[in-house]
Amino acid sequence: MSRIGNKPITIPAGVEVTLDGSVITVKGPKGTLTKELHKNMKVKVEGTEITVKRPDDEALNRSLHGLTRTLINNMIEGVTNQYSRVLEVNGVGYRAQLRGKKLVMNLGYSHPVEMDAPEGITFEVPNPNQIIVKGIDKEVVGQTAAVIRTKRPPEVYRGKGIKYAEEHIRRKEGKAGKK
Repeated sequence: MSRIGNKPITIPAGVEVTLDGSVITVKGPKGTLTKELHKNMKVKVEGTEITVKRPDDEALNRSLHGLTRTLINNMIEGVTNQYSRVLEVNGVGYRAQLRGKKLVMNLGYSHPVEMDAPEGITFEVPNPNQIIVKGIDKEVVGQTAAVIRTKRPPEVYRGKGIKYAEEHIRRKEGKAGKK
């Protein structure tokens, strides 16, 4: 039995949830999200609660049960309080800045790396060594942060590169000969 899937989702004040067949739409103070859910899952909106039921105990339905409930909960969380990921830029001469809505990063290449914000995503650069990715869709926020990180992943000897703020880089010792 799915413990997460059986929990009802409470709808906070100011959030409107509509269900049209297998398409769920969540409207809140920060924006609107729409997602098509799997046809096997039975979703019911009753007053201020949403419940997710599965038709039987097949492996596919068991795996979709908790996932569907979590996706709906993430949509409600996103339209009430935005999601954000914080990235740190480490390295001599490595820095980030905003030009309009474009993120421009100097990462040790011969050219600056420019990146446009996807729809629904905003970038913030409080200082040249920090990038904050914000948005209402948790999946898009995480994917955008991952794409930024791939522009210069952290290396293990000096720690130079772009890393998540909560990420810990395991450092390696360099050559042992000269000091």
